Amino acid sequence: MFYACQRVFVLFVVLIVAICHGDRLSAQPASGESATHPVTDERIAGADSEPANWLSYGRTYSEQRFSPLDQINVENIDRLKLAWYVDLDSKRGVEATPIVVDGVMYTTAAWSIVYAIDAASGKLLWKYDPKADRKQGFYACCDVVNRGAAVWGDKVYVGVIDGRLIALDAKTGKLVWETVTVDQSKPYTITGAPRVVKGKVIIGNGGAEFGVRGYISAYDAESGKMVWRFYTVPGNPADGFESPEMQKAAATWHGEWWKGGGGGTVWDSMAFDPELDLLYIGTGNGSPWNQRLRSPGGGDNLFLSSIVALRPDTGEYVWHYQTTPGETWDFTSTQHIMLADLNWRGKTRKVLMQAPKNGFFYVIDRETGKLLGADAYVKTTWASHVDLESGRPVETPNARYDIDRQVVQPGPFGGHNWHPMAFSPKTGLVYVPTQELAFLYEDEKQFKRSDSNFNLGINFHAGALPANDADAAKVIKAFSGSLTAWDPVAQAPRWRVHLDDVWNGGALATAGNLVLQGTNRGQLNAYRADTGEKLWSSDVQTGVHAPPISYAVAGRQFIAVSAGSGTALGLAAGQLASHSLAPNRSRMLVFALDGKATLPPAPTVARAAPAHLPAVTADEAALELGKQHFLTHCARCHGENSVSGNVIPDLRYAAALTAPEQWQGIVHDGALVANGMMAFAKWLDPKQTEMVRQYVLSRAKALSRP
Repeated sequence: MFYACQRVFVLFVVLIVAICHGDRLSAQPASGESATHPVTDERIAGADSEPANWLSYGRTYSEQRFSPLDQINVENIDRLKLAWYVDLDSKRGVEATPIVVDGVMYTTAAWSIVYAIDAASGKLLWKYDPKADRKQGFYACCDVVNRGAAVWGDKVYVGVIDGRLIALDAKTGKLVWETVTVDQSKPYTITGAPRVVKGKVIIGNGGAEFGVRGYISAYDAESGKMVWRFYTVPGNPADGFESPEMQKAAATWHGEWWKGGGGGTVWDSMAFDPELDLLYIGTGNGSPWNQRLRSPGGGDNLFLSSIVALRPDTGEYVWHYQTTPGETWDFTSTQHIMLADLNWRGKTRKVLMQAPKNGFFYVIDRETGKLLGADAYVKTTWASHVDLESGRPVETPNARYDIDRQVVQPGPFGGHNWHPMAFSPKTGLVYVPTQELAFLYEDEKQFKRSDSNFNLGINFHAGALPANDADAAKVIKAFSGSLTAWDPVAQAPRWRVHLDDVWNGGALATAGNLVLQGTNRGQLNAYRADTGEKLWSSDVQTGVHAPPISYAVAGRQFIAVSAGSGTALGLAAGQLASHSLAPNRSRMLVFALDGKATLPPAPTVARAAPAHLPAVTADEAALELGKQHFLTHCARCHGENSVSGNVIPDLRYAAALTAPEQWQGIVHDGALVANGMMAFAKWLDPKQTEMVRQYVLSRAKALSRP
C-alpha cells in the first residue's frame, strides 16, 4: 500500500515537471544523493513512469533502449555539448552501459572495475576494484571488457572477468558478498552485465573458444546463494542429465562432444517479460566452431545458437528457437534480444526480436516461440532464406567447409555483433549496428586441442589479411558498416547510414526523434530517427563500442556513453583495426544542451621501432616456426601479422626486441603478468620463445625499411 501511494506521488511530480518544462522529465533528488527508495522489479517494470532514470541494462526489462526524454531533440541538437567527463582507470576496451538511479551513475570498465559517479556533475563517489585475477584475461576471447552492472534493492551487482559475481553496497561501494560462478580451473570468463529478476541475479559466462560447457545461473540477490542453473548443451551422457531437456538435446549431438565442452555460452543477451513471466536468453557458438570435429555426423546440436525461454523462479525450460541449426561458423545468438508489441498482419502480437550474427532479422512470438518473420538484414551467402513453416534456414551448397574451403558472408564478426540495437515505438523501427564482411573458412585437418589458444577447428589464419599494409588496405576497402533502420513488420530496411568501418557502437533511440551511435574512429553521431539524416557529431578522441543512454537530473537531460577503444577488433584484427580504430582513451562522456566542458587535446601518438635493431639471425625455416608460434599464442591479442590494433602493444615497436633476456623474461617467465600478459613457459621453451622474437624482429625490420 505504501509503495502504491509513493508511486502515485512520483507520477504526480512527473506530470507537474512535464507541464512546467514542456518535456518528459521526472523529479530527481539533489545531485549525488543516494537512491530515495530501492530499485525493485516494480520500478524496472514501470520504468516509463520515471524516464529520468536508466534502471536496467536496456532501460526496461524489454531491452528496447528507448528513452522517453525529449528535451534534447531534432530542433536543438546543435546545442548538444560535453557537460562532463571522467577518465577511467583503463587502457583496454570499454563496453559498459551505465545504470542511473536517482542521480547516481553506476558503471564499469576493463578488469571489472566499478564506479559510482554523481550523474549531474561527474564527481566520483566511490570506486571498487575486485582485484580480478589478471591471468584469466588470457582466456577472454575478446578483451577484458565488462558490459556493465545491475542495481537492485540497495546493491550493485557485477560479474568479474575471473568468474566471480559480486554484490556491493550501492551507497558506499563496500563488498557485501561474492560467489564464484564457474569452475576456475577451466577457461571461463564473465564479460556480460547481470540482470536482476524477481530477486535473483542472472549471470552467464564465456569461454566457448577455449572449450567450455555453457550455462546460465540465478543467485539470490540478498545472500548470493545459487537458486538454479540451466545448462545450454548436454554433458557426458554417462554422468546422467540435469534435466529432460538435456536428454532430448543429447539426441541432436554425435560423437564425444562433451570432451570439447560443447560451447553454447550465455555471455550477453537477456530480456524478461513480467506479464508472461518468461526470461529469454541467447546462446552462443559451438566448441569447437567446426561441427565436423564437434559433432561428427552432424545434428542440430541443441541449444547452440538459440533463443531459450525459461521460468525465472526455477530455470524451467519453456520453449526455444534455434537460429542456426548445426552451427559451424561462430554464428552466435547472444546478440541483443528485444521485446515489443507489434501490429503484425493486423493483429497485436507480443514479439521478440533479434538480429544475430547469421545475417537474418527474426521476429518471434514470445509466448510460444513460433517464428513470424525472418529476412536478411545484410548480404548473406550461407543460406538463401529462412523457411517460415519449418523455421529452418535453407543452406546454400557452398555453406559448409568440411570438404573445401569456402568464403562465407557474414563471417565470425557477424552481420551484427554484441553492440546493442535500439527500438523506437514512435517510428516502429529497430536501429541495428550492421556490418558487411566475409571470411574464408577452412577445415583444420590436423586439429589438436590446446589450452593456450582458440580451439576453433578451422585454419583461422587462412583468411588473414596480407602481411603487406598496402595490400591489406585494398582488402579492407571491401568491408563496411552501417546504421540500419529496420522495419520489423515489413522485414526491410527503411534507411541506412553508410560507415566506412566495421565494429561501430551500439544505438540509443529517444523521444526527441533521435538515434545516437558512436564509431570506431572516435565520433558520437546523432541522426533523425525517421529519416536517417545526420544532425550532429562530436569528436570524442577514442573508439566508441558501447551504446549511449539518456537520463535526467533536476530537470536537465543528459546523453552518456562509455568510450574506449579495444574489444575483439582491437586485439585480433591486426591491420583492420589499425586502419580504423582510434587509440584508447577510456572515459565516461556525458553531454547536455549548452554543456561547458572540453576534452584536453588528444596526445600525439608517435611510434617508432627501436633504433639500431639487431640483425635477424634465424634462417627461413626458424622464422616460419616463429611465425606459427606467434599465430598460435600471440596473434589473438597482438594482432595477425604482428600488427596491433592500437590497444595492446604492437610488438614490432617493443624495446624488448633489442634485449633477448628481457624478451624471455616477459614472454617465457611472465614479468608482466600483472598487466594481463600470461607467462608462456607452459607452451614455449626458451628456444621457441626466441623464434617468436626473431619473427617479430623481422616484421619490425620491414617497418624500418625506406
